[in-house]
Amino acid sequence: MGYLLGIDIGTSGTKTVLFDLEGHAVCSASREYPMAQPRIGWAEQDPEDWVRAAFATVEETVKKSGVKPRDILGMGLSGQMHGMVLLDEADRVLRPAIIWCDQRTGRECQEMEEKIGRERLIEITANPALTGFTASKILWVKNNQPEIFARTRKVLLPKDYVRLRLTGEYATEVSDASGMQLLDVPARTWSREVLDKLEIPYAWMPDVYESYEISGKLTAKAAEATGLWEGMPVAGGGGDNAAGAVGTGVVRPGVAFSTIGTSGVVFAHSDRPDIDPLGRIHTLCHAVPGAWHVMGVVQSAGLSLRWFRDEFCAPEVAQAQAEGCDPYDIMSREAAQVEPGCSGLLYLPYLMGERSPHLDPVAKGVFFGISGAHTRRHFIRAVMEGVTHALLDSVSIMREMGVGLDEIRAGGGGGRSPLWRQMQADMFGSRVVTAKSPEAGALGVALLAGVGVGAYASVQEACDAVITVSAPQTPCVADREIYMQYDVIYRALYPALKPSYDAVARILG
Repeated sequence: MGYLLGIDIGTSGTKTVLFDLEGHAVCSASREYPMAQPRIGWAEQDPEDWVRAAFATVEETVKKSGVKPRDILGMGLSGQMHGMVLLDEADRVLRPAIIWCDQRTGRECQEMEEKIGRERLIEITANPALTGFTASKILWVKNNQPEIFARTRKVLLPKDYVRLRLTGEYATEVSDASGMQLLDVPARTWSREVLDKLEIPYAWMPDVYESYEISGKLTAKAAEATGLWEGMPVAGGGGDNAAGAVGTGVVRPGVAFSTIGTSGVVFAHSDRPDIDPLGRIHTLCHAVPGAWHVMGVVQSAGLSLRWFRDEFCAPEVAQAQAEGCDPYDIMSREAAQVEPGCSGLLYLPYLMGERSPHLDPVAKGVFFGISGAHTRRHFIRAVMEGVTHALLDSVSIMREMGVGLDEIRAGGGGGRSPLWRQMQADMFGSRVVTAKSPEAGALGVALLAGVGVGAYASVQEACDAVITVSAPQTPCVADREIYMQYDVIYRALYPALKPSYDAVARILG
């Protein structure tokens, strides 16, 4: 029997999962690592942390599984998108990676639109200039650390740096590359026009593959370190969201997924490169050949709940330790005791600025409507509801564009919470299901590798063969009515607070 490996290189940690060809998770391992915030709005990581975590989790997974390495047919890589790894001529990392949630590049985004033109930039890259994307990060280094820019010879995304260490190949694939803002998204290839106008050498770019294609083979050194076999095929894989879409079966029109991890995402398949002319949500290449997707991103989704847990929920953490369960289970249980709408308490989840639909790096988190009657459990539920209101912003725009979202497949940590899933069903007005495999990103890239090595005939066939979903949670009409009343207020808060956000940003410099 054959097996496939999926490695998911996330923001908080890396998880490796071994699957059989029926999509069952045989064994897994994970490692966490830190994120540095040298200044407010900055976010960096050490790329070597990703490599160490990937190699260690692969080795542990293979050993624990008892599977013969030669029975593992191939592997795929998923990863946090938009990060920037700069390498010198000897492949040495030149500085900590600036990752997706970093917001320092507002001036560089203005520079991009001045050099290329906003409309032309959207036409080529399918998005306006974005602080989170890779291109503006490269320009920031050029403008602020010219000595590092001068030594740069390659630019890689997070998962693709791990790929380099596994295979020795400079390679990426279309779904992750389209989040760099250097790819011609409709044509699925690097844009020489964008690179030339930004004065970024074309030679710095890795080769671009379709997500299922084999991008390299495991080197002898990597095989020895991981317990795998030299020459094992490594597929292109996918950015975390495209990989998660494949892992939940969102590979045809009409079905979307939402994921609440560190960030929050609503993602819908499209057979053509539909673009929001206002640039409020993103259009990127899908991991399905010849397909694209539209996507809205909340910068601080699960991150908001994690922040609240760490700073204010010591009693829930202690109770979870006593009961031997996850603190989030206790927090969700507390939140379920509060009525929808939290008695007027609203939360804006802008801890790291915001992407969809505001594209505002200086936005800040807000609790609105606090009264003396509110308790900690109200605040927990308000955080969960606020993240869902933020996702609803993107759902509403997709529907304006004619994108169908009849069924939402929920994933990430938030997807494991029945309460959070019901909030989504109620606010989105859609049925919400979960795919049976909780490791959607790792499964998605494992399936892509399976297509690459010939275990499945196509991505759609792979998904049909292995993915099943739960019974749906449907909207509660009464709760939806309450949420929609509060959503009007929620949407009004950002424009009302925007001048104050800008004023604070000027003070902070």
